Amino acid sequence: MNSSTEAVSTHPTDCAEVQVPSQVFMAIAVASLSENILVIVAVIKNRNLHSPMYCFICNLAVFNTISSLCKALENILLVFKEAGHLNSLGRFERNIDDIMDSLLCMCFLGSIFSILTIAVDRYISIFHALRYHTLMTMRRVVVTLSTIWVLCGTSGVLMIGFFEAATVKIFLVVLFFTALLLILLLYVHMFLLARHHANRIASMPGLHARQRQSGLRGALTLTILIGVFVACWAPFSLHLLIMMICPENPYCECYRSLFQLHVVLLVSHAVIDPAIYAFRSTELCNTYKKMFLCSASRIFKECV
Repeated sequence: MNSSTEAVSTHPTDCAEVQVPSQVFMAIAVASLSENILVIVAVIKNRNLHSPMYCFICNLAVFNTISSLCKALENILLVFKEAGHLNSLGRFERNIDDIMDSLLCMCFLGSIFSILTIAVDRYISIFHALRYHTLMTMRRVVVTLSTIWVLCGTSGVLMIGFFEAATVKIFLVVLFFTALLLILLLYVHMFLLARHHANRIASMPGLHARQRQSGLRGALTLTILIGVFVACWAPFSLHLLIMMICPENPYCECYRSLFQLHVVLLVSHAVIDPAIYAFRSTELCNTYKKMFLCSASRIFKECV
């Protein structure tokens, strides 16, 4: 990540690089860390959530948790660097920076593939509802998750270790955009189907308003998913594309000067993820309530 931000200022341009205060990244990291840990604990505690869909949601939360920890640690190290306690050119500091950058790249790719698996899971549950439990077995879930971790871990190391190699850049950009395209295609297809069903339900006579609202809930959820996903990931995706197409064009440099804003949108998706994928689940909401009630009762008993 650092190499990407430094690349912005290496070519002449009239556009100054936009700097985002480290406190903003720290606040996003803390919020994301809290929300995603809550999701992980809830899925582990409630056996009713031990299903393929919630395994994928929990996997996404794990990637978001690791990326949040890395961003928080990175901001803490920046504070020590500004205070003069760390040397950015030191061997130890550079090794730590490479490790954190590799983990961040792994988590960003892991988030993409986790979202893709959730989209595929939803697709199967809609179009192949009767065969869902046959197709989405826990064994296939474990194999899928293991493949994601191996692929993303290897890609994260390669991206930082061989960042200057054109082959690595092309491979990662193609991989990135292929996953994005598949996710959008799946969600658009599901959205059209959900809207079609919602329109059919709304046109049926004799249905109460509450029944019609429940029919529109699926279409609304998918609309939110698509809109938030595109808003958070599109600027960063365009940044990667510009790095490959016009790395030295002055107009492209102006867009690349907004890199830190693109990263803010990207990491903000880790904060919005729990609200979209988890907090709209009735089972998860009930688990959260039980967890908070148990914690409150324990605190009350200790105080008494």
